[in-house]
Amino acid sequence: MKRKFLALSAVLALMAGAAQAQTKTTFGVRAGVNFQNLTGKDFNGDKYDGNKLKPGFNVGVNAEIPVADEFYVQPGVLFSTKGVKYDANDAKVNLSYIEIPVNFLYKPEVGTGKLLLGVGPYLGIGVGGKVKTNAGDADIKFDKEASGLDYFHTFKRIDAGGNLLFGYEFSNKFSAQLNAQLGLINIAPDVKGASTQKQKTNNTGFGVSVGYRF
Repeated sequence: MKRKFLALSAVLALMAGAAQAQTKTTFGVRAGVNFQNLTGKDFNGDKYDGNKLKPGFNVGVNAEIPVADEFYVQPGVLFSTKGVKYDANDAKVNLSYIEIPVNFLYKPEVGTGKLLLGVGPYLGIGVGGKVKTNAGDADIKFDKEASGLDYFHTFKRIDAGGNLLFGYEFSNKFSAQLNAQLGLINIAPDVKGASTQKQKTNNTGFGVSVGYRF
């Protein structure tokens, strides 16, 4: 009987804690501008030269789930545009992703608001894009392998990497933050029939965004 009572008490305590955490969970919206690039190595194994930052944007929603005093887990869903501008021929690669970041957030009170310090992984799923050149435009294809002219507008669909964020949340629930992102997965497709693969392409960039918590 005593064990049953202790087990029931533990279950009730967990349920109460979960309910309390749920009531403290907040939701927010966020939007901002990206400055993205594609970094890595070419077919010869040399670092990309001439790639320039390309502006884009991101917009989405997130939740903040408290896990300890001033510490939160912040999962979210974003629509984000990435890519690169090539200096040599003025071509542009525009990539569109649905991203799922999960940041671990530290929010100490500073002044009348809260400081925002966060780090965590993200998962990106490619949903579209275009390559724009002087000769015309081509739709982005998502595939693990490519050959011929298709190679230059083909990318692997899945991207993943790490996030960093630094910002400030004002007392009126508006916030502003700086974001940095480093892709850790090679999104360049494999060359069909090739025994070796030297090319490596990663999404990298930073941005500025504003948000509001409800």
